[in-house]
Amino acid sequence: MSTLTELFTERFRVNQDDLSKAQQFQNRNGGQLEQILVRMGALSSEYLPAYYAEVYELPQLDEQRQQQLLTDDAHWAELLQALPSDLASQCLAHQCVPVGYDDKQQLELVCTNPSQPSLLEFIASLAEPNLQLYVASDDAYSQLRTRWLEESEGPSEDAGLTMLEEDRLRELASEAPTVNLLNSLIAKALRRRASDMHIEPWKGKGRVRYRIDGVLHEADMIPAQMVLPVVTRLKLLSSMDIAEKRRPQDGKIELRIDGLNVDVRVSALPVGEGESVVMRFLLQDNLAYDVKTLGIEPDVEAELLRDIQATSGVVLLTGPTGSGKTTSLYSFLSRRNDPDVKIITIEDPVEYQLDGINQVHVQSDIGFTFANALRSVVRQDPDIIMVGEIRDAETAGIALQSALTGHLVFSTLHTNDAASAYTRLLDLGVEEFLLSAAIKVIVGQRLARKLCQHCKQPDAEAATQFAGMKMDWLVERYDVQPSLHKAVGCDKCANTGYAGRVALIEYMRCDEQLTALLGEAEFLTKARRLNRERGYRNLLEDGVLKALRGETTLAEVVRVAG
Repeated sequence: MSTLTELFTERFRVNQDDLSKAQQFQNRNGGQLEQILVRMGALSSEYLPAYYAEVYELPQLDEQRQQQLLTDDAHWAELLQALPSDLASQCLAHQCVPVGYDDKQQLELVCTNPSQPSLLEFIASLAEPNLQLYVASDDAYSQLRTRWLEESEGPSEDAGLTMLEEDRLRELASEAPTVNLLNSLIAKALRRRASDMHIEPWKGKGRVRYRIDGVLHEADMIPAQMVLPVVTRLKLLSSMDIAEKRRPQDGKIELRIDGLNVDVRVSALPVGEGESVVMRFLLQDNLAYDVKTLGIEPDVEAELLRDIQATSGVVLLTGPTGSGKTTSLYSFLSRRNDPDVKIITIEDPVEYQLDGINQVHVQSDIGFTFANALRSVVRQDPDIIMVGEIRDAETAGIALQSALTGHLVFSTLHTNDAASAYTRLLDLGVEEFLLSAAIKVIVGQRLARKLCQHCKQPDAEAATQFAGMKMDWLVERYDVQPSLHKAVGCDKCANTGYAGRVALIEYMRCDEQLTALLGEAEFLTKARRLNRERGYRNLLEDGVLKALRGETTLAEVVRVAG
């Protein structure tokens, strides 16, 4: 067997510096080295079963046996009948689950950490001549333990959190199984490039889903008895009130998982069966805000790069939540971020820290709203202002007036397309003359998933679909050689067929010719027609152009912008 140092650094990819720090901590304070590494975030808890199996020369509980145990009702009935009840109680009390027992007194136990002193003492005290100990993950162990309890005691009733339970719940949230399970779920999410992780109550258990490239995927199921400890641990880490389950709460966590420093925004929302918790992962080390990386077509990119060099006016980005508006705004600000330009942003919340830029966090609960913040920011003599979102008439009015007094203002608005931004602002109560004078350009945006370059395949059926869309003019105008593909799926893309996302853009220049249409009947129809006459594409057309180049699929474009 290799040394522990080789085992950690070569097989389990632990950084040598992290290992040295963990060993120093162990020398000062004691404890198990692997558990210290997990708590540091240097070692994924998913590696613990393999580690214990290697060190203690024990078999791991494989996935096939685990699924067989979880689904075999007859097996549990026989086991309950054969196993003495006092022995079963002792097993559970010493952190192991009995999964097999026969007339020859062959006892099979599953545990997560075979090095626990109490477990070793218990095993040594057993009279059974034939004992087989298996090592399993925290998730597998919790599912087996829950199955045993359900069979022996019937389903437990969730009485909810009370004041008397709070101390015990804090203890459960800090115990190794809870810590390791949560770390494992987060590590798995990061490896799959998830932007969000959702934990939702579902049929008494906790359903875990990852949002990858904008689409939710089923991931795991947390056993019923682990849901409350996991949610409580998230609340504790994000400084929420663990006794409050009736109102929404928000928080933030700084974690180190698998050697990565991760900021996590946490949101807890009361729902019918409990609380839904959503985590958004912010990996600052991996970010580079550059207009060139957004995937904007060259003709539109040239227009935008010219627009953001203006000294005044409003640049509006429109689209639904999660359409990449903030990323685009940050990219524009990064392009203008020079020592001779003062930039101030107003956000709710500040998602990423940008070097050299003053970022203001709105706090509505104390009356520090977008409008109030914007009034104060204007007095700071900025050259460029970014307002995270225009939500009301007051914020819209101040933002547009600021643009008329020599500031370049970037902001976002929730609308379906670029032209609808005008009608949305009019609905908020903004005067027409302000719209005409202040807004310089509106950009509608969506995000479409990019095809995985390792497994994409030509799609003959897509050619028929494209013919029916009557967009042959795209091929001639942009000199494209049609290369339509379909998503297949492989190990590189977690069998989704997609990896990463690309921006679909609708560009609308707001000049006198366009603003002259304000107030006319069928304004939206006329504005869209004028934009097309000028040679600009709508969202669907921009997406089809990218599909023709083999960047995405027609099906994905229609899903996002159809």
